[in-house]
Parts: sequence; C-alpha cells; structure tokens
Amino acid sequence: MVGSQVFDKTATPACSDLQVRGFLISSHDPNDPNDLNDPNNPNNLNDPNDLNGVNDPNDPNDPSDPNDLPMLEGEAAMAMLLEPGMQSLQMGANSERCLTPSPPGSPGTPHDSCSIAPLTPSQSPDQQSISCRRQQRETLKVTWARKVFGWVTRGDTWDEVPWTKIGSREGQNPSLTAALVFQRSEARSQQTASFAVVVAIDFGTTSSGYAFSFSSDPEAIHMMRKWEGGDPGVANQKTPTSLLLTPEGVFHSFGYTARDYYHDLDPEEARDWLYFEKFKMKIHSTSDLTMQTELEAVNGKKMQALEVFAHALRFFKQHAVQELKDQCPSLPERDAIRWVITVPAIWKQPAKQFMREAAYKAGLVSPENPEQLLIALEPEAASIYCRKLRLHQLIDLSCKPPANGLAPDHSIDSSFRQAREQLRRSRHSRTFLVESGVGELWSEMQAGDRYIVADCGGGTVDLTVHQIEKPQGTLKELYKASGGPYGAVGVDLAFEKLLCHIFGEDFIATFKAKRPAAWVDLTIAFEARKRAAAPSRASPLNISLPFSFIDFYRKHRGQNVETALKKSNVNFVKWSSQGMLRMSSEAMSELFQPTISQIIKHIDDLLKKPEVQGIKFLFLVGGFAESAMLQRAVQAAFGHTCRVIIPQDVGLTILKGAVLFGLDPTIVRVRRSPLTYGVGVLNKFVEGKHPREKLLVKEGKNWCTDIFEKFVSVDQSVALGEVVQRSYCPARPGQRKTIINIYCCATDDVVYITDPGVRKCGTISLELEALGDTGSPARGRREIRASMQFGDTEIKVTAMDIRTSKTVRATIDFLSN
Repeated sequence: MVGSQVFDKTATPACSDLQVRGFLISSHDPNDPNDLNDPNNPNNLNDPNDLNGVNDPNDPNDPSDPNDLPMLEGEAAMAMLLEPGMQSLQMGANSERCLTPSPPGSPGTPHDSCSIAPLTPSQSPDQQSISCRRQQRETLKVTWARKVFGWVTRGDTWDEVPWTKIGSREGQNPSLTAALVFQRSEARSQQTASFAVVVAIDFGTTSSGYAFSFSSDPEAIHMMRKWEGGDPGVANQKTPTSLLLTPEGVFHSFGYTARDYYHDLDPEEARDWLYFEKFKMKIHSTSDLTMQTELEAVNGKKMQALEVFAHALRFFKQHAVQELKDQCPSLPERDAIRWVITVPAIWKQPAKQFMREAAYKAGLVSPENPEQLLIALEPEAASIYCRKLRLHQLIDLSCKPPANGLAPDHSIDSSFRQAREQLRRSRHSRTFLVESGVGELWSEMQAGDRYIVADCGGGTVDLTVHQIEKPQGTLKELYKASGGPYGAVGVDLAFEKLLCHIFGEDFIATFKAKRPAAWVDLTIAFEARKRAAAPSRASPLNISLPFSFIDFYRKHRGQNVETALKKSNVNFVKWSSQGMLRMSSEAMSELFQPTISQIIKHIDDLLKKPEVQGIKFLFLVGGFAESAMLQRAVQAAFGHTCRVIIPQDVGLTILKGAVLFGLDPTIVRVRRSPLTYGVGVLNKFVEGKHPREKLLVKEGKNWCTDIFEKFVSVDQSVALGEVVQRSYCPARPGQRKTIINIYCCATDDVVYITDPGVRKCGTISLELEALGDTGSPARGRREIRASMQFGDTEIKVTAMDIRTSKTVRATIDFLSN
C-alpha cells in the first residue's frame, strides 16, 4: 500500500473511530486503469497472488524471475531485498540466482575456539580436547578408507588423503563414492560464527532435554549430562517434563528429581505442593493465549503459565551453562551462546511468541538481542537431522527380508561403521557425530524429490512436506504444516477413561485431588507398560496399582477393587492377586487405537493433496514413533505408497536437528504461510462494487471501510528473507506512536475484515522519534516503511523513517488480544 495514512486518535472524532478500528487509508483510485494499486489491475503491485511461484516474465515483481532485480523503494509489494547481514547472492544450477539468507549471528564472523572433552566411554571430559577427538575421528576415517579401497596415504589424516584415489579401484565411481561417504562442503567448513556455541532445548510434552555443539566443531553434537533417577530400560538422555514448586511457589526441582521427590511426599503434605506435568499441551489447546494464561497443578492450584515455563527454561539454562563452563571455562555467558527452542510446527504465532517471552523471563537472552534466540519447528529440525544420517542409522520399515534368508550384500565395509557407531551409540557416550555433508540416503535423492516428516510426540503430531533443492542442498516446504493433538498422551487419556469406566468417574476425580502423588505413581506404572506394548505380543501386561489407590477405594466405596472389576463387566481386564490390573494384549491395543487412527487418517488426507503427490519417503520421528504399535500401523497403511523410515535414536532426532538448525538457520529456504495475514484499510468507495453499509464519508470523500488488504495468503510460498513492505504516514507531524491491527483467517478469499473466519490476531507498534523542530510545520509527508518477514519460523517486523533513513523501533505482538 503506497502512501497509506494512519489516522491519529487525537484528531477529529471520526478519525478517532478509525484509529480504534485499525483502518488505514489507501491512496489509489479503483477507477483509474493506470493505477498500479488497483486490485483489479493485472499489474497491481499489491496483488499477493501475482508473486512467488507465478514465473510471470512480464511481472516486474515476480521474485522467481532470475532477471528481475530487487524492487525499488516505495513499492508496496513482496520484495526480495539484499540487505547487509540478511542475504547473499549465489549462483545456482543453470546459472540461476538463488537468494541464500544469512540472518544476524549466522556463520560469518571469526571467534575464539574452545576445548571440550569427547565424553567417550574411556575418557573423562577433562582428559581430551577438540583437536584430540578430531584426530581420533580422522584416524578412523583413514583406517576405513584403507580397508575399503586398499590404498595407503602419505599421512594419517583424512585431509591428506588424495581424493582422486577414492573409488579408483575397478568398478568404483570416484565421485559417487565420495558423495556417499564424507561429502565435504568446503564453503561451509571455512565459515566461522559470531557465536561460540549453539544450545538447543527440546521442550516436549512428556520429556525434554538439551544438547549443544561448538561452532568450531559443528560435526559433534553433545547431549546433556546423565539425569538422576529414571525408569528401568529407558535411556536417560531426556527427562520428564515435570516441574515441582514448593507450597510458596518457589522452584524446587525439574524432571526425574521433581517426579520422584513428589512421589515420596506424605499424601497430606503433597496436597500443598505445586506439581506440573505435560503442561505444554495447554499452550496448544488455549485459543485465547495471553501473558496472563494460567496453568493448573495436579493439586488444583493455579499459576501463571509464563512463570511455569520460565522455571523450566531457567533450569535448562543453568544446567547447560554450568556444563559449558566446565568444558570451556573461558566461555562468556553473554552473547556467546545461540539458544534454540523447539515448538510444534502447527503452533500459531501467539504460542511461538509465548515461548520467546518465557525465554526472556528465564534469562536465556535479553529482549534487546532477540536474534540470539531461534524458534525451531520440530518436524523441520527432524528433517534437517535426517539429511545427515547414514543408511545403517535408518530403519526402513518397508524392507522385506530376502527370500533365501541371507542378509543383503553391503558394498561398504562395516569396520569403520562399527567403530564409529561404537562411539556414537555407547550408553556412556554423550557425543554424536554427524556428517559434514549429507548422508547416503540424501546422496541418492534427486533434485525435486519429496518426502514427509511425521513428528509423533507426546502431545501433538506434526506433519511437514519438504522438497530437496540441489545443488545447494537446501529444503523447500511444499505444503503448510498440519497436524493435531494426536500424541502419546491420547493413550494415557484412554487408560484414564477405562479407569473411570471401572471405578467411576467421580472416584477417579476425587482420588486425583486427594492423592495427587499416588495418581502420578499410577501414571508412571502405566507408562512403563505402554512402552512394552507391541502388535506381536500375546501375553498380558500387568499394571501395578498403588496401595493408596486400593485403600482409598475401599474407604470411599466400601468395597474392594476386585469387586469393582467384576461389576464393570470389562472382560479384558482382570485383577491379579499381586495387586495389579492384568490387561490382555487386545485391551492394550484398544487403548492405542483411537490415537493411531487419527494419525493414519491425517497422513492419508495429506497424501491426497494435489501439492503432495509423488512422495518417496515418510520419516517417522518423535518419542511416540518408538512405539511398535504405531510403527506397524503406519507401515501397514502407507508401506505400499512410499518407504517408511525411522532414524535410530528416534526420540533424540528433533533435539539433534535443532542444534544443526542453530548452526545454520538458512537450511530451510522456503516455507508456506499457515494463514492469510493482512490489515484493515479504507479504499475509495465504488458504487455497485462495495456494499452501502461500508460507506464512510470523510471530508467530502466517499470511503469503503473494512477492506482486508493481504500481506500474504494461506499456503503461499515465502522464501527466507523475503519481505512484505508497506508505507504508513502519521496523521500529525508530532505523532510519536502508530499502532496497526493485524488480521488473519484460514482462507484466501477474504474481502473484508468483517467476513466470517477473520479475526484480529495481533498489532504492529511503530515508535517514532520526535522531529528536529517540532515548532515548525512539517516539510512534506513523513513516511514510515515497515518490512515484515513471513518466511522464517516467526513473523518479524522492522521499520525505517524514509526521511531520515533511521531505523524505527517496531514490534509485533500476538499476545495482547
């Protein structure tokens, strides 16, 4: 919108009403055929449907036109801006220009390196430096290369290996072998970063954890220290998302420590403590999320959700910083760490902003340095990590055993594979090595190949569709992220529903309120049996009932638990004399069925979309993807359509990918807008086109109110670094602040902000500096240009005063509605 005007609320009463309602005036004439702002003009600069992906050679604003230069100042349309620190221009295939954004803090500025221990089974963190671990890995590489290809190098390091020798034996393709083994991106390896370390926090519904990587050694991802406590048979590389506060609301503990301490409290004492678990789902399910949204503890007491999340993030910050200082005492805490927090891709902007505000409150970063914190989308992070995996690190559910019963012949010797995997997967090792390039599976993919990542977590299921872009190796989102609350928590709710059927809904509610610690104990017992459920299992599963449950039921109902089971007529659940519920395998399968059915249906609906045709792979990731029940169901439903693949250590895939995303946030080059965003404006009223009820007469001119002017349409492709620009003019020369309302909807055929489904979702605030001489009349119109980015994981806004070329403080808020 060129030359739009924001009415100031201090002006005339009519203008005051306009300001309150968030209207802006558009200066174009809809009856002028030469007016480039007319939405009916094919050359309209503001047409959101005539932009990315149109490939219109006659459209000067088409960013897909390789011959099109960045737009001139003042043009209010989608623009690809080459700004310092934001993008660099590179040459792609077929001499096409490709814009590779480089956000602030991305690799580019040298820094001092730190030493960190390898954390291998045989050595403590203080016994080895980065150089030692690198030497160890390089020696393994050379050993492997010698064994596979049968040649000897002049030195003992991989960098001294003559690459022309690789694959030179008969029948081997040198370039293919090099691609399959250790692809090296020299351009990226030479880059350094302005931050010393990336710390990623995977904040999950059921379990959470952190990992980190030094920018001087990006091939090594270090998991957090071993947690205290834990469950038998469960690797403690993540900890339950459980928070315990004292009766006064003071932080006590998090994770296993919080869960075990709460469990050991006296039942009467436990009623006063605040215990929160699986509270992340509240952020997804709350439609009117604000800074004042409250969470309910197990005992029924409430606390502001922002406080609860800040306590959890502060816990991770303290642990991560202490571990980093132990490894690198000289590491400064401020400005040296880039933090990454994972969220579901289906989360809306208010939820993402909420996590950022919680991080500010926890002290991870300062609001003055927002670029130091990245919000990573969970399925995107998983996709980024899967790019690095070797074939032996992937489980292909679509593979059938050979008819002769013999294992397939592998062309790559397993000696180096076993040595590297021993380091990677040792129970005592917390260091995971990733390829400097891409893994074997990605090397086999062609440009344009498509795949789905299904992130099946504790609370939600997130689906994203990506396409490979070569030769850059970047990713392009093909369809907006989708999913829903179909996580593993659904199985827990089904179990609770079964208990309500057997013992009575009122009793279960009373027991949870009166014996909250015992209820937590019961859920822990069920979680252990849930993990053991498998389609092939024929034997029953025993679930221990806490003694307090049995005793409380007898006092509350006047009968024992066994009698209740008999009266319930639930034939597939029996009572064991050892004090356990004995569930048949069919009963356990029934608990999984509703949640799994939802997941299957959602993936199936996605595969039927025209934009998602030709899918080659379906990657199953997330904690729930460890379930054999889910694996079997997904394979049965989609194994004939595409290859269903699960990474090893599937529960850590997102965490590792979040670290890689922090090291290179530009890897996902194109995303899809989840909603249509825009503002309300005033256009000149056109008789016969606009309804009479929208007519507003102002200073003798007829205006149409409530016009929805789009910034970006739902499911529109938006490249990273791509911006939408709008120019606004304050109503008075001395005006110091302008507030613009943002509207959104789930469709792209919206015309007015009063249309069904349109809602106000946020505000843009522009804080203006005072003019030099406030006493003199303004010299011409003051124009403020706002630039909004929709191609990142969060919507961002910047602004500039055109007259002075100074930056204007601009903020975007989705939590104040």
